[in-house]
Amino acid sequence: MPPVEQLPSGPSGSRAVDGSSGAAGGRVPVSEASASLCRATEDPVWARRLIIGVATGFLGIFLIVPLVSVFAEALNQGVGLYFAAITDPEALSAIRLTLLTAAIAVPLNLVFGLAASWAITRFEFHGKNLLTTLIDLPFAVSPVIAGMIYVLMFGAHGWFGGWLMEHNIRIIFAVPGIVLATTFVTFPFVARELIPVMEASGTDEELAAITLGATGWQTFYRITLPKVKWGLLYGVIICNARAMGEFGAVSVVSGHIRGLTNTMPLYVEILYNDYNFTASFAVASLLTALALVTLVAKRVIGGKVEHPRLPTVAGDGVEREAA
Repeated sequence: MPPVEQLPSGPSGSRAVDGSSGAAGGRVPVSEASASLCRATEDPVWARRLIIGVATGFLGIFLIVPLVSVFAEALNQGVGLYFAAITDPEALSAIRLTLLTAAIAVPLNLVFGLAASWAITRFEFHGKNLLTTLIDLPFAVSPVIAGMIYVLMFGAHGWFGGWLMEHNIRIIFAVPGIVLATTFVTFPFVARELIPVMEASGTDEELAAITLGATGWQTFYRITLPKVKWGLLYGVIICNARAMGEFGAVSVVSGHIRGLTNTMPLYVEILYNDYNFTASFAVASLLTALALVTLVAKRVIGGKVEHPRLPTVAGDGVEREAA
């Protein structure tokens, strides 16, 4: 094997590389080549400042200013009037109904999300692609249309309306209709968060547990659930936020009965239409606070959700790393 010729050092002591042009026999110092590469791949300073300024201005105008204005208008007439607005009997009724709806819809979506993600990631069956597509259906259907579906099914003139009236069962313009509409709108969130997490976790540990004699429930509780718990909690948080803030579907099926079927978003609309702006912004500030808490919780929990990294070459083999 011929000896390897060592590259001569440049005037500054750095090594030089051959090139088609340049001083000293066509050699360009490595430091100059690196500097040229950095200049070619970096954006100009004015472009970076412009992009950052546009992004900051957009967030300020469309996010920060509206959030601040909600709390400013809510407290505009004083703290006493603010607490009077959120402790009004109708406001308390709207808060209770919102919490009740979320307390029913979120656990239902939790059970569905676990079952659907388990089936999709662990089994092969006919209709698997159809199930995956149907999970995304609420994202494609307008919430108002979703509410109309339940009116056509359970309304007085709907498919089951006559039978329900004969047995004195009320779904539309009552709490059951609100829960059904909210559940439909929010059911993709838990499943859509769990499916990629369960796919990334694999089945090796579960198969090993079953081989050692563990039951299906023991395998799920001790192996699967600990690996997906942060993804599950992440999905529950965003599902709960959407359930409490849902407006379109609930507006169709609720009937807007004061003190009975108004959730917090509907009550905010009613107060605003009655020109009771202070009370309207006071109740809206509760929903805004919920949104801020949800964002913080998503940020904290999102960092704990495990996602796979791309394979990295280590020595002669391939090493897979987990986040």
